[in-house]
Amino acid sequence: MQDVDIVISTRELARMIKENGINFTELPDEDFDQPFERASGAGVIFGATGGVMEAALRTVAEIVSGESLENVEYQAVRGTAGIKTANVQIGDMTVRAAVAHGLGNARRLLNSIRSGEAEYDFIEIMACPGGCVTGGGQPICSAKTWMDVDVKAERAKALYSEDVNATVRKSHENPDIKLLYGEYLEKPGSHKAHELLHTTYTARPLFDNK
Repeated sequence: MQDVDIVISTRELARMIKENGINFTELPDEDFDQPFERASGAGVIFGATGGVMEAALRTVAEIVSGESLENVEYQAVRGTAGIKTANVQIGDMTVRAAVAHGLGNARRLLNSIRSGEAEYDFIEIMACPGGCVTGGGQPICSAKTWMDVDVKAERAKALYSEDVNATVRKSHENPDIKLLYGEYLEKPGSHKAHELLHTTYTARPLFDNK
């Protein structure tokens, strides 16, 4: 049995809405279905390069320190540079972090690790340049727009603005996440959580069609 029946991009969804004559500006406002109604600011910034790492650091920092953080923004892992590196201080621990987006940058980062040139504790890699904000299914901008405006940066800025204004800015404080662990997954790192939320990688030989 497949976990996923079908996947569509945001552009495909937009075309389906248009073909069905649905005018979003005329639709009445209503809440999302649970558990999708409430999202933390940490969840929102997942769409930008460095966002997944920043979201994780917010939670890790509180778990390690045992204190509630006032400043939850990790500027060192933000920005649209192809590869970003930072030493992030969490309590008495220094986390060596690296963020890459785009497959070319990912390759360069991984090669530097394989060669022993660099060593990190935490790595985030996104295949799409800029992260999900400019992924394959996102609205396409004209060549002129790309030349005049840093689309990746502007879209990421919108996500960070949503994060700043969010009621909850840390993933582990999302009430729905708390409920999920409390009533079903038991606790972070439990056997059930590991089975359902983690995946594994198996190296496969390249397919030779000669």
